[in-house]
Amino acid sequence: MRAGTRTITATGMTTTTRTVIPMADSMAERIPDALVLLAWLSPGYPVGAYAYSHGLEWAVEAGDVRDEASLRDWLADVLEHGAGRSDAILAAHAHAAAEAGDADALVAVNDLALALSPSRELHLETSQQGRSFLDATRAAWDVPRLAALGSHLDGPVAYPVAVGAAAGAHGLDRAAVLAAYLAAFLQNLVSASLRLAPVGQTAGTRVVAALMPRAASLARAVRDLPLDEAGTATLRLDLGSFRHETQYTRIFRS
Repeated sequence: MRAGTRTITATGMTTTTRTVIPMADSMAERIPDALVLLAWLSPGYPVGAYAYSHGLEWAVEAGDVRDEASLRDWLADVLEHGAGRSDAILAAHAHAAAEAGDADALVAVNDLALALSPSRELHLETSQQGRSFLDATRAAWDVPRLAALGSHLDGPVAYPVAVGAAAGAHGLDRAAVLAAYLAAFLQNLVSASLRLAPVGQTAGTRVVAALMPRAASLARAVRDLPLDEAGTATLRLDLGSFRHETQYTRIFRS
């Protein structure tokens, strides 16, 4: 932050002295983490998130999601009983493993994450984004710990595991990572809904605003849960994902 002091000299000229006021240490420490997460989880990060709807395209086709209220309810279930909650648990454990430099634990989390994918399309969604995220992050944001762990993830990588591992290797705050991940997850699905057209931009924005507090609460609730808590209970979404594979018209890969 800069403050300025104007001074009028004897010659009538005006000079300005600028003073740099340092920010509080805690704020200065948080800003880099926030900026990194904004970059990693932005729509512009090259993971191809725009190509996936996580079953939402079928839900619109089937009439389960048809307006603002039904979209909000559908996404709330996905967040709290589906991939949102499960992915956050997986990301938390990947973060802990990477922070400790424990490659075996990280590989075990990744194997579980991939095995939990209920359909071919949802497996593709998480593994393609995860692989792309890890490759892009190692190309632009690599650190020695991430490089060492990355050599153990040379095949398919689940997206939450890739994000959690990169964040843990960089020493980013776990709670902030989980909250940011869930916020990005919601925003990507709302973006998909705008293209599928059950709602417009204003309604989509209201849905995001309504669900953000629940995302923040969920991030706090799952931070220390054991790994065996990972899993989903969104049966209709899972069945819809199978049906999406043969859906007549579609613009998304899941």
